[in-house]
Amino acid sequence: MKQYLKRAWAEISLPNLESNIALIKKLAGNSDIMAVVKADAYGHGEGEICHCLEKSGIRYFAVSNLDEALQVRGFCPESEILILGYTPPEYAEYLAENNIIQGVLSKEYALELVRNHKNIRCHIKIDTGMGRIGLKYDTPEECAEEIKNIINTDGLSVEGIYTHFAVADCDDEENIKYTDNQEKFILDTYEILKSQNINLKHVHFMNSASLCYRANPKSTLARAGIIMYGLCPNYPLPIPDGFKPVMSLKAVVSHVKTVKKGDCISYGRTFVADHEMKIATVTIGYADGYSRLLSSKADVLLNGKRCRITGRICMDQLMIDVTDNNAEEGDIVTLIGTDGNETITADELAYLYNTIGYEVVCGISKRVPRVYIE
Repeated sequence: MKQYLKRAWAEISLPNLESNIALIKKLAGNSDIMAVVKADAYGHGEGEICHCLEKSGIRYFAVSNLDEALQVRGFCPESEILILGYTPPEYAEYLAENNIIQGVLSKEYALELVRNHKNIRCHIKIDTGMGRIGLKYDTPEECAEEIKNIINTDGLSVEGIYTHFAVADCDDEENIKYTDNQEKFILDTYEILKSQNINLKHVHFMNSASLCYRANPKSTLARAGIIMYGLCPNYPLPIPDGFKPVMSLKAVVSHVKTVKKGDCISYGRTFVADHEMKIATVTIGYADGYSRLLSSKADVLLNGKRCRITGRICMDQLMIDVTDNNAEEGDIVTLIGTDGNETITADELAYLYNTIGYEVVCGISKRVPRVYIE
């Protein structure tokens, strides 16, 4: 392994990504896959991820903003790219020049986009219950009427409509009904437009959760996000068998010492040894994206065994209890991933401090090298 990696690094398994894509294609049926690669492909590194996805037959990509879209365009010159969020209208020329599809949020926004630049491709976002961005109307009829107004905007090419589910990752009756209503609203809107000879290429609403729990072939695109990277939309609600985490996070032991009963470990003296212990220092901390909220809560893996973090996680280092482990300087420590028969997932870590796996992998900082495993 290259010497510069001998601190903290993330291993990205491209075979696992390819395997996940094969499973997603089965779940999606006839719907085309739109790979969500925003936030640097959820922290996995958009360049290598996009190249791998293209080789796997993916032709649609979704991002958050213009900067991300331009990056993906550089990696995927012939692919379709949709910006799900907002692009300032003064940058509309970049949309046209780079053949990027923009999510349109309102009639006023559409007019601003084409004020100085024509031939803007778009999908219209409908707020069916997320409460975030998009057209918000009480009835599909009203929504369809506004979409017709937007379609008539000179210089705008409307190719589809889309929405985003708020609770498709929840399995209780009330939330299932809420998602049913979201789905019905956009499909009713689409059918009204179709009945008036407005035939859009795309209507899409399936995200990772709906792919897993309520796949619907009426969604022309399946926007695969977190499951593409092998994590759960809502841990611990299970996803179909076969998905594999794409990212592992590793570091090394830099020092091993014996501490006596009463000795304190790390800032704040939050951990005091109640017996003689062997403590190992590990070369990773919260500046690397390993959350301080995991202090004295999470385990790591060393020599195939779980070791508990002791005391507060520091900016660049953390300490673990290796009293029952034959730890030595230079040993590899697995913070996310598998060692022997033990596995720690990003979802497990997220559960420990009341967040989601998305935040864990997206939060791994840029100073942690990504190493791609072929």
